Amino acid sequence: MSDDNHKKFGATTPGKRFMKLAGMSASIAGNFAKNRIKGALGTLSEEERLRERELLFTQVGEQIANTLGEMKGAVMKVGQIASQFKDVFPKEIADALAKLQKESPPMPFAVIERQIRMELGREAADIFAHIDSQPFAAASIGQVHRARTHDGEEVVIKVQYPGIDQCVESDLKHLRMALKLAGVLRVDKNMLDDIFGEIRRSLHDELDYVKEAENVRKFAAFHATDPKIVVPRVFEEYTSRRVLTMAYEPGDDIRQVQAPAYSQDSINEIGHRLFNAIGAQIYGLHAVHCDPHPGNFAFRTDGSLIIYDYGCVKHIKPEIVEALRKTTRAALDNDLPALELALIAMGVRNTENAPQLPGDFYAPWIDLILQPFSESSFDFGLTTLHEDFVRQARHSFKYWTAFQPSADSMLVNRAVAGHYWTLKQLGVNTAFRDALNKTLDRQYAG
Repeated sequence: MSDDNHKKFGATTPGKRFMKLAGMSASIAGNFAKNRIKGALGTLSEEERLRERELLFTQVGEQIANTLGEMKGAVMKVGQIASQFKDVFPKEIADALAKLQKESPPMPFAVIERQIRMELGREAADIFAHIDSQPFAAASIGQVHRARTHDGEEVVIKVQYPGIDQCVESDLKHLRMALKLAGVLRVDKNMLDDIFGEIRRSLHDELDYVKEAENVRKFAAFHATDPKIVVPRVFEEYTSRRVLTMAYEPGDDIRQVQAPAYSQDSINEIGHRLFNAIGAQIYGLHAVHCDPHPGNFAFRTDGSLIIYDYGCVKHIKPEIVEALRKTTRAALDNDLPALELALIAMGVRNTENAPQLPGDFYAPWIDLILQPFSESSFDFGLTTLHEDFVRQARHSFKYWTAFQPSADSMLVNRAVAGHYWTLKQLGVNTAFRDALNKTLDRQYAG
């Protein structure tokens, strides 16, 4: 690989990656020290201190995002995950990290061909009649190319970048150290251990394409009764730990789902199909596809939903599934004591930091959460619900230590919250109360 490509894809050895992360943390720590000195002078009003804090966290978030984006690999993937978790990071930092969700610059095709040869034991040209040299998609740990087998099958090949799996442990260790030194983590050590343990597990799963192939088969079998949920077939003979070959299943990108090709009825059908699929996975399969990035989903005008990329799958403990069910049912019934108990069972409610909450604390949150689940149509395309959540979070800021992210449920929350944006971008305008009740009440076999 040329020097230019090395620069493009960032530090490539654990030592160089550590130095890059250490430099980032030292710079951030310095910025925080300056901010504390300015605050200690006592010349700022409360409003000015709040603005200074927001500006500082925005700058820090951009610095972290830029550093992780240059490095690819585990740290970039952690940054992508972190952008979904505003309980772990201040909102400004999580917002800045969101830009890591965009596609990465691709690796040179020669590197991809070499990976295929090393993983499958033959030259790519001996296995595939044709491979597009330009990737179909490029992300933090690998990229996807369209291809055709010698039997004429249209496929996509997901190829992992060389050496990514060797840097996971050191990347996670050094990133955690950097963020701790920077002082931007908002949870205690035990909770942080659980969170990074869950991120570590998720990363190792995503780096094992044999495990991903197993996930594909499992989800395909689960959704087999709905012909409009499409799960691509795995080509076992062309799959290994770092190469995954699946059938090419074409569909429209989310940006293409609009009139005149798609009527509002077909868009609403897709919205219900997505909602029902995620709900059934959580409550029936006890395992959910938890990477809601729009690129992992495609659509067809007949209302079909195509689900790609099964690297990030969360297997949910039965007791957490039950706690999720009770939390949702308590909100629907406006049963505040039951809601409190369910959140405690899920590990979200921290009673050590705040044994008691005001009696009306949950009421405005329930009002917001239930808006999309009224018995009348809810227009996701026009809603500003996310802005209402931010405003309510500011009102509730003094109680933030009463809650904590749960390693058992954070990836589930990532999936659910992420699909709010999917429904919004699609412009879904329909009622979901009946669908939610059916999801909660349905008895699943096995």
